[in-house]
Order: sequence, then structure tokens, then C-alpha cells
Amino acid sequence: MELCESQEQRDLRAAVAAIARSYGHEYYLAKALAGEKSTELWQEIGKQGFLGVNICEQYGGGGAGIYELQTVCEELAAAGCPLLMTVVSPAICGSIIQAFGTEGQKRCWLPGIASGETIMSFAITEPDAGSNSHNIATTATRDGDHWVLRGTKYYISGVDEAEVVLVVARTGIGEGGRGRLSLIVVPADATGLEKTLIPVQAVTPEKQFTLFFDDVRVPADNLIGAQDEGLRQVFMGLNPERIMGAALGNGIGRYALDKACAYARERHVWNVPIGAHQGVSHPLAHVKIQVELARLMTQRAAALHDTGDPGAGEAANMAKYAAAEAGILALDQAIQTHGGNGMATEYGLATLWGPVRLMRTAPISREMILNYVAQHSLGLPKSY
Repeated sequence: MELCESQEQRDLRAAVAAIARSYGHEYYLAKALAGEKSTELWQEIGKQGFLGVNICEQYGGGGAGIYELQTVCEELAAAGCPLLMTVVSPAICGSIIQAFGTEGQKRCWLPGIASGETIMSFAITEPDAGSNSHNIATTATRDGDHWVLRGTKYYISGVDEAEVVLVVARTGIGEGGRGRLSLIVVPADATGLEKTLIPVQAVTPEKQFTLFFDDVRVPADNLIGAQDEGLRQVFMGLNPERIMGAALGNGIGRYALDKACAYARERHVWNVPIGAHQGVSHPLAHVKIQVELARLMTQRAAALHDTGDPGAGEAANMAKYAAAEAGILALDQAIQTHGGNGMATEYGLATLWGPVRLMRTAPISREMILNYVAQHSLGLPKSY
């Protein structure tokens, strides 16, 4: 792992940041409050090739890795535009299809994902399964040349803007009643697929849905990878998911810190900038340290993932934990620095509380990360 980014990586940061700043948080917020999508920003970064930096060149991508994609995600968030679907479509779904899809499936889906013209959602969570994927109850049963899906998925992001959904379904039963899982691509407009909006307080353009699969039939060749090997395969997407979630937290942390420091330099009380007081400056310095530590861990996790290092899982979990805590700390301190203005919509801080607070809970909770580190890193007995 290089401790200094290459010129190409720095150029990538600068290019994405320039586009993102041209839209800014006001654009993001206006779209979210109006119930609209950040389509223009999504299409522009896709057209410039930034959504597909982790996808092979032969399928329309940039031929780089998750390191570069998390850079894109972070810079968008640092401009006040944390786009959740960058975590889902190119990172999770793109990584899984690139690793396990057939040549035909790769040529069918990856170019559109890379360009942003196709958005693929990801459906794994269920009301009664929680973090225990072995308990997934949604089934996919083979019927001739088709799979028939039945069941419910919960808190599925962006289905209303997706063309297809990558669904994790039970296709068999293994030892101890654990589900054998498979990955199946389902058109978002498939007959029998019902989508119900979940009202949430987080102000984001992306919406959350409950999905009901009522005898949804899809062609048999929509199976990604090997039947009953879905749980192993899905981790090709879950480590990038954690890294990208960390990048969101890091970007929001940077955004909040920049806003707080600008305000602390400009706001005068008793004839001096409030940033001259240690009660303001020291907490912001602490935030800077925490955000930079989280960014470093995220970059390490991405580098390990891209080289296939087995330590990527541990690093990805640690990065996700650190970035969530740093992002929340940064936004909270930025709000405090602004005083009453911290809650004013025009200052663009409290409007990001929902997205950054979500980072502590999803895509994996801090408690499950602590379980992972305790068991796998420290060798302690399994607690669940």
C-alpha cells in the first residue's frame, strides 16, 4: 500500500470534486425535499466514467479498483452530495457480477452500471433475518427454465430508480437448517413484484422500500454464479459495501469540518473570530484527527481488497466503524460551532444528520462490527 496517492488518483479526486461542487448540497437537498432524484449529477459522473472506475475496461469501466471508487464516493459526499447508490450499484452489484457473472451477464449489465445508464439495486435484508443471512426466508424455486421467487425484502434502497434488482434468495437448506443462498437478477418491473415505500426521516434523494415477491418468474440464466453458493459470493460485494459506506462517512466528515472551520474564522464575537477560542478550536482539531484516521483506514481497506489480501474483511469493518464515528462527531461539532445557525436549513448541516447517523447502523451495525473484531481479530468466543 502506497501512503501517498498517485498523480492519477489525485487527478481523479480533483475532477470528481469539481463536478460535485458545481452541484453542491443545495442541489442535493432541493432534490431530496422535492422527492426527486439526483439524476443530473448521477448522469454526469457516469458520463465522465467515474461510476465505473472499478469495472474492467473491456466492460466499459476504468480498469481500476474499489480504492478509486471510494475516492469518487468520498469526494461527492465532501461536496454535500452523499449518493447512496454509488455504494449499491457499482460497488456491490458491479463487484459481484464482475467476479461471478458469465461472459454474457457481464456484457449485459456491467457497461450500463459503469456509465450510470443502468442502476442495479441489491436486496438481501429481510424483516426477520436481520444480520443473520442464514435465516433468509425469501425463496427461489426452479421451475423449468425459470426461477420463481416468493418472500419479502426490507429496507431496499433505490428500487424506484433501478432497472434491475440483485436478489439474495434461499435455494436450498444446508446443515442445521441454514439456508443455501443464490444470487438472482430480477427486473424491477417484474410481474408479481410489489414495492412499498418506507417513510424515513433521513433527507436523501434515495428512498427505502419493502419488496414483496409474489410468484415472480425470471429466466433461469438470471442466476449469478453457482447455485447455493450465494453467501460466499455475496461477500465479494459486502467488503466493498463497507468500504464505500466508510467513504460516505469520511466525505460527510470533511464537508462538516470545512463548513465549521469557515464559520469559526468568519464569525466574530467580542471582536475576535470564535475560532480563536480553544473551546471551539480544540474540538475541531480533534475532529480533524479522527476524520483523517478514518480516511487512512478506509484507504488501507480498499488497497487490501484490490490486491485480494485476506485482511480486507477486517480492515473494511474497522474502516466502516471508524468513519461512522468520525462522521457523526464531525457533523455534531460543526452544528455546535454554528450555535443556533447549526439547525438552520441554509447552513446545510442538520440536513445531513439522517444520512450520517445511518452510517452507525447500516450497511452493518457497529455492534456486528465489534462482534467481528472480537471473534476474528482477537480470537474471543463467538457471542451470537
